[in-house]
Amino acid sequence: MKKNYFALMGVASLLCLASCNEAPQLTKSALDPAAFDTIVNEKPVKLYTLKNSNGVEVCITNFGGRVVSLMVPDKDGNLRDVVLGFDNVARYIDKDNTPSDYGASIGRYANRIANHAITIADSTYELVPNDGDNCLHGGPTGWQYQVYDAEQVDDQTLKLSIVSPDGDNGFPGEVHATTTYKLTDDNALDIWFEATTDKETVINMTNHCYFNLNGDPTKEGTNMELYVNADNYTPSDANYITTGEILPVEGTPMDFRTAHAIADSIDCDFDQLKNAGGYDHNWCLNTYKDGKGDDTTVCASLYSPETGILLEVFTNEPGIQVYTGNFQGKGADKDIARKGGVTYPTHVSVCLESQKYPDTPHKADWPTANVKPGETYKSHQVFKFSVK
Repeated sequence: MKKNYFALMGVASLLCLASCNEAPQLTKSALDPAAFDTIVNEKPVKLYTLKNSNGVEVCITNFGGRVVSLMVPDKDGNLRDVVLGFDNVARYIDKDNTPSDYGASIGRYANRIANHAITIADSTYELVPNDGDNCLHGGPTGWQYQVYDAEQVDDQTLKLSIVSPDGDNGFPGEVHATTTYKLTDDNALDIWFEATTDKETVINMTNHCYFNLNGDPTKEGTNMELYVNADNYTPSDANYITTGEILPVEGTPMDFRTAHAIADSIDCDFDQLKNAGGYDHNWCLNTYKDGKGDDTTVCASLYSPETGILLEVFTNEPGIQVYTGNFQGKGADKDIARKGGVTYPTHVSVCLESQKYPDTPHKADWPTANVKPGETYKSHQVFKFSVK
């Protein structure tokens, strides 16, 4: 009897040892959820996973509301991670050494506001500058560096909520905002942004995924083919601030009304491109008319001839910012390891950020970003994937 008892205890010990030494349960994109478990500002941070019936997987952390990985099938049926980022939350948190907006839910105001100041209802508010004299993406402690409260509604839906106090980075009004990510069964990441305020303010939310549809972020992504459904764009000055002009794309390297490889035009002798080191501009979408956006019509698309992956974008917003990762792979950035230990070259990715036009608070004739008490800000952005 004693012999059997000790034998059983030995087996139990071995099973326990095996269990303790088991490899962590990784996501399809090889992320370890444990690498995202932490506490920031006394709030828990985790990695949440969404899956649909086709095996598509999206991993999102509530630190900054960031899409960390997005696995979609290529032309051969193999899953590819098509967004850039880090494989641990510490890198996202350490914004002084690894500044990044990778995959973030941006707020209060996406893009730049000139001279870090706004005037609303005859009151002027000094914002906190973090881009020279400008306020970029909500300031140095914008929502991409805050912890959202998370509710995983179901296997395909994650709702993130944040409360931004009055005076946050200088912006007026206490704002209650949500970002809802839904992974649909037609392989779309459907994103709704909503917000309310107790004092008139400006709100302009977006998602900041860096897309590389080639599935190989060690190489430049300028072979990807870009389409933008826009006849006009808003040029910027040397400080990346919109000049107030709205110019036609006709006859310029800003014309993507017919899809073509980014490499075909990114190195053109054109002041707007030379100043930005590539594309970092807002297009005035043809899908927005008479104060209303058509989020059922493609406003932009990106295609990889290598993988056959096609990304189509839909929005109800008047503009879209196309950014080609012009600062990546330069200076200290070139040595920073991202997911899988990979370092990124310049122009490895493309951001497609739906938005109000940049610096709208200083351009009275442009679609307003102002939100008053009793109103609900609503912005819709869809990233739909297929194989072409």
